[in-house]
Amino acid sequence: MQALGDLAPELIILPVYSSLPSEMQSRIFEAAPPGSRKCVVATNIAEASLTIDGIYYVVDPGFSKQKAFNPKLGMDSLVVTPISQASARQRAGRAGRTGPGKCYRLYTENAFKTEMLPTNIPEIQRTNLGNVVLQLKAMGINDLLGFDFMDPPPVATLVGALESLHALGALDEEGLLTRLGRKMAEFPLEPNLSKMLILSVDLGCSEEILTITAMLSVENPFYRPRDKQAQSDMKKAKFHQAEGDHLTLLAVYKAWEASKFSNPWCFENFVQARSMRRAQDVRKQLVTIMDRYRLLLISAGKNYKIICKAITAGFFTNAAKKDPQEGYRTLVDQNPVYIHPSSAVFNKNPEYVIYHELVLTTKEYMRNILVIDAKWLYELAPSFYKQADPNRITKTKRKEKIEPLHDRFNPKDSWRLSKRKG
Repeated sequence: MQALGDLAPELIILPVYSSLPSEMQSRIFEAAPPGSRKCVVATNIAEASLTIDGIYYVVDPGFSKQKAFNPKLGMDSLVVTPISQASARQRAGRAGRTGPGKCYRLYTENAFKTEMLPTNIPEIQRTNLGNVVLQLKAMGINDLLGFDFMDPPPVATLVGALESLHALGALDEEGLLTRLGRKMAEFPLEPNLSKMLILSVDLGCSEEILTITAMLSVENPFYRPRDKQAQSDMKKAKFHQAEGDHLTLLAVYKAWEASKFSNPWCFENFVQARSMRRAQDVRKQLVTIMDRYRLLLISAGKNYKIICKAITAGFFTNAAKKDPQEGYRTLVDQNPVYIHPSSAVFNKNPEYVIYHELVLTTKEYMRNILVIDAKWLYELAPSFYKQADPNRITKTKRKEKIEPLHDRFNPKDSWRLSKRKG
């Protein structure tokens, strides 16, 4: 383009992806000025849900990023995978929607026919099924492995969902719904979030937990434009709370509420107004459900310890401990995990943390982290954790203990300094 100089018409490059603010997304629909060309660089958001006037050429690389759940690790992975034949046809259909067009595919016809699946893998086969299993149990369907799913999910994912629901107290020893489980099924949320919300009423912090739940149910509210990264990081740092990301989200919502839910405030603080409005809608919906079941709305004020305890009560299975070598290890599976660089506790290195989710990108990152006190785990989940006896040594520590080599020519304790004479 630079070599051609004035011979090449101006090229306007516009990105589009789901977390881009609405006002920036809408720029793709504006007509290109006379004598210039428009190039839209899009994720698979533009595959089926958008029709842009004046697009005559599509370049299809044949890949997309997909979220896949690993039940063994309890982790979501963002994986770059080849698209399906159905997606390839959809992408080609974007060219010349309003006139003749061309699609350039960056893969061979042989790859299209032999390597691509006919259709996408159904979402039920690559997602966490905690809420699906809870809803089926609430409907009275108890034989999940024998249930006639249109697209049967992996057995490991179903078993993992049943185990986590049992740990949360939503299912009893026989796999039947408990009274708590029936209440949890009334909320259109992940089981951990619904348990956290129900227990917050007893702990006296349901107002704050409602807001945190709503904020966790929408996409990341912080926007970090490439050309203003330092500025946006400074604005975000103002909301950071020492307790962690959950209370940072609460601080953002409260500040937005204090500004009378203003859009200019969002723009000024690099916060996505669309995410905040969505969180407000989710919160209103949850308030309606809580009113229906006579669950009281109580504010904890500045007592953040109670709020942290309520979050721990819902996410105790997602606990991690500082690893002396590097990063953290999950308490349940001892998997190595790391604090995400965008977290409020990044570089703070607390001893014990609770995380909202694990996401595998370049590393196994914990997202939305809360600093906790280890004793809360056995206080709030006595059936899942028990307090270790300080006088008993664990097998691992026993193995690490240095024992001297056996000396058959001298008495058993003769190697000890206290036994030596002179």
